[in-house]
Amino acid sequence: MITVFGSINMDLIATTERLPKPGETVAGNSFATAPGGKGANQALAAQRAGTAVRMAGAVGNDEFAVPATALMKEAGVDLSALKQTDGPTGTAMILVDGQGENVIVINAAANGEVSEDDARQAVGNMNKGDFLVLQLEIPAPAIKAALVAADEKGVTSVLNTAPLTHEAAELGRMADIVIANETEFERLVGADELGSEGRIAMLKTYHDETGQTVVITLGGEGAVAMHEGTFYRIDSLKIDPVDTVGAGDTFCGYFAAGLDQGLDFEKAAHRAAAAGALACLKAGAQPSIPLSEEVAARLSPEP
Repeated sequence: MITVFGSINMDLIATTERLPKPGETVAGNSFATAPGGKGANQALAAQRAGTAVRMAGAVGNDEFAVPATALMKEAGVDLSALKQTDGPTGTAMILVDGQGENVIVINAAANGEVSEDDARQAVGNMNKGDFLVLQLEIPAPAIKAALVAADEKGVTSVLNTAPLTHEAAELGRMADIVIANETEFERLVGADELGSEGRIAMLKTYHDETGQTVVITLGGEGAVAMHEGTFYRIDSLKIDPVDTVGAGDTFCGYFAAGLDQGLDFEKAAHRAAAAGALACLKAGAQPSIPLSEEVAARLSPEP
C-alpha cells in the first residue's frame, strides 16, 4: 500500500497565448478551477494506476476544502488521515501559455499547518514494505520526521524534490528513492549546468556515494536513473503537449504504484514516463491524469 504525505490545493488556472513578462498584462483565453497540490496529484495518479492509496495532509474549512479532494474521493483514495485546519485550503495560481508551458504561484495555507506529529501518525499507521511518497509543499520539519519514521519502520520512502526548497539537498539524502528534474538534481549535488553527459556522470557518482535510487525526469526526453548499481535510460511517448501541469506528479504516482505492484524497476519507470506524457494532453493537473487502461493501451504493441 502507498501513503502519500503532502499537499492538497485548489488550482486556479488561466490560459494565455504567452506568459507575461514582469510588469506586463496579457489577455487570457480561459479560466478554470481544478483540484491539485503535488501530494494530492501523486495520490490520485497512484490510485488511477491501480494501487490502494491513503492521503495524509490538511485542508482548510473554506469553500475549497470539498472540491480540492473531490477527484481523490471519487477515485477511492482513503482520506481518513486528512485533518481540517481553521483557515483556507491551499491554492495554486497557474498560468499556461499556448505551448503548454506554465508558471505557478503557491499559497500554502492549510498545507503549512502539517506538523511533525502528523508525520509520525501517518507513518505509524503503515506496515513494513509499504511505500511512503513525499514532496516539498509541506513544512520541512514534517517531511524530515516522516523520513525518519519511515526508516525506523522499514517503509520505503520516495521523495520528489519539488518544488525546489532550501532543505531539498538535506532531505534528498534521507530518502530511499529520489525523483528530481534536471534543475532539482543539480541543487541536490551542488552543481550548475551539468549538461547531458555531465548529469549522467554526476548521477552515477551520487548513486555510488549514497546507495540511493535516483531518477532524473527530463520532460519529453523521458528520464535517466540509477538503481542498485545499474544505469537506466527511460524513453517517453512522443506527444504534442497541451498543458504540462501535473506531468511530473503523474510520473511519481505511477512510478510508486508500479513498485508497489511488484513491477521491476525499468517497467515501473517506463509506465510512469508514458503516463506523464499522456497527462500533457489535457488541461489541469488532476483532470489530466490518465487511467491505467489508457496507459496500457498506449504501451501495447500494435497488432
